[in-house]
Amino acid sequence: MTRTGLRDIAGELWRDKTGLFGFVVILCLAVTVLFGPLLAPHDPGAINLVGRLKPPVWLDGGSWSRPLGTDHLGRDVLSRMIAGARASLLVGLSVVAIAGSFGTVLGLIAGYFGRRVDAIIMRLVDTQVAFPGLLLAIIILAVVGPRLETVIVVLCLNGWMVFARMARGIVLSVREAPYVEAAEVIGCHPVRVIWRHILPNLLAPMLTLAVLEFARVILAEAALSFLGVGVQPPDTSWGLDLATGKNYLFRAWWLVCFPGLAITVTVLGANLFANWLRLMADPQEREKLFAAAVIAEEGAAP
Repeated sequence: MTRTGLRDIAGELWRDKTGLFGFVVILCLAVTVLFGPLLAPHDPGAINLVGRLKPPVWLDGGSWSRPLGTDHLGRDVLSRMIAGARASLLVGLSVVAIAGSFGTVLGLIAGYFGRRVDAIIMRLVDTQVAFPGLLLAIIILAVVGPRLETVIVVLCLNGWMVFARMARGIVLSVREAPYVEAAEVIGCHPVRVIWRHILPNLLAPMLTLAVLEFARVILAEAALSFLGVGVQPPDTSWGLDLATGKNYLFRAWWLVCFPGLAITVTVLGANLFANWLRLMADPQEREKLFAAAVIAEEGAAP
């Protein structure tokens, strides 16, 4: 992508303040994950029973050494939130990458080849969708054992179907395009047709879907960890912090509010950024935005 193209995209993002907010949230989360050990003021697993349930710095008894307070074992809340962000982002990115790739490939195959192949793949999708996702995840994790790797695998099993359906729908619409038919007429191999002529049409909508699924996966991981079948101690995640802090809700509200706020802001930011990506990827929506901007400028002109 050229420098001018990047500048145009940055300008569009700057004008859309909600999309910019979502991008800043995702960027902050990425920086927190990459530099978490350097940003964390304390060891997230260090126990100090003498300093347990210390309030945040702005309340009586708070200290700048523990700006967000401590939990029931004296562990620093801020350090644990940074460590929890790393676990949540690892699960989210892993699930989106694995489930997205697998589902997109199956959707491409089903939409392009059709007939029996399409019927088999889509019946598999329908069968998978029929199972309650959260219940299936709890059962598998209870049988196999709750570990971070198992959580990723289980969420991949519950998340590839939406990518397959989206990819199949786009392929079915692009399949009849004149340039695709022309490529088939001159004898291009199906792999080349898919790679060069169909796949580029999937990039923008699948990227938007990936961001939305990232938010959903973070919520799912938090729910599983809260129920005790996700991330296990001594590791931590935002959902696990919510589970351990719920027993102290009326004595130490910060143990629940800060992880819950982190989950809320992350999911909100991902959804807002995905909405901006959808607008930028849709030429009709971009034309509407441009027309609205022109009308607003003409109305403001004397």
